Amino acid sequence: MRRVRRLVPGEQKRAIKLAALRDCGRRCVYCAKPLDYEHATLDHVHPLAKGGAHVAGNVVAACPPCNRLKADMLPVEFFMRYPQAGTNFIHYARAVHRALKRQARRAVSLAFAGVRMAA
Repeated sequence: MRRVRRLVPGEQKRAIKLAALRDCGRRCVYCAKPLDYEHATLDHVHPLAKGGAHVAGNVVAACPPCNRLKADMLPVEFFMRYPQAGTNFIHYARAVHRALKRQARRAVSLAFAGVRMAA
């Protein structure tokens, strides 16, 4: 039987951050800028302040400016406001929960449709 090693909180955060970086191709999921461990931040796609969870399917790697820009907006709000961020998110956030990806696709489609109608 395999023994599971418990991680202390600091090691746990490091492991989550490394996994998020790996899953996102070492890029910010919103602007696609290359990231290294020291400059990457963890972003909760569905914010903790609005009922999101601190689980692997809700955490992505983001650069500090994008993380501050998103703040505690829901994915739909953020991607409607910044459709290019949604396009990058769809491409780079590989391990994110399917429901969040569906929301992103829908928001990006609506945002681009609104831009075309306004032009």
